[in-house]
Amino acid sequence: MTKIMLIDDDESLQVLIGQIAARDGYEYCCAANGVDGLDMLRTERPDFLILDVMLPDTNGFEICERIRSEGEELPVLFLSSKGDIVDKSIGFKAGADDYLVKPFQPIELSLRIKAHLRRRAPAARTDPRATKNRDSYHVGDLEVFPGKYEARLRGEPVALSVREFELLELLASDPGNVFTREQIIRHLWGDAEAADPSSITVFVRKIREKIEDDPSRPRYLTTVWRVGYRLAED
Repeated sequence: MTKIMLIDDDESLQVLIGQIAARDGYEYCCAANGVDGLDMLRTERPDFLILDVMLPDTNGFEICERIRSEGEELPVLFLSSKGDIVDKSIGFKAGADDYLVKPFQPIELSLRIKAHLRRRAPAARTDPRATKNRDSYHVGDLEVFPGKYEARLRGEPVALSVREFELLELLASDPGNVFTREQIIRHLWGDAEAADPSSITVFVRKIREKIEDDPSRPRYLTTVWRVGYRLAED
């Protein structure tokens, strides 16, 4: 059974998310601080992590960075009372896949969890461009391996978060084609109601920082003003 994990010291939130998990048919576990959370993460092996930014002994950004450095790829959603683009940028830079501002509607969290889990399930990949028969996509010195969450630039691994890879994989599936924000939202989240459109801007910027020689003058991931984004054909 799919397991949801929460790291947050707010007891009322622990109860609320436990109720959401039970209603949606998930197993559930929670920890109130970073130390216990990391231990629990390793023993419980959850499929989805909900992580508070402000914790008694550390902050969620540091925890996310640590688990990403250890190779953990499960989806991570940050909870925070701060919703400005700076905090979101820090969260995504740390390796998060999503960011939800408190207070939130339970149905919104439920939709986001389902969307992330659906995107992670191999059977849920219905986009015809993301074909299982394709071993990799080549664009210049960039190589993207669909379904493997792996990308290489000039033969060297590119450290991408799950969401960053899924966006890059979509663009690489059809180089030269422009993908609208709506198409990207459907691909990443599956449900527009569960999406935060401003997150796309953050993902694009972080990808450029990792694959472009000069992110201010991108060669690979380019913007088509008022339409969307595309990956260069070569």
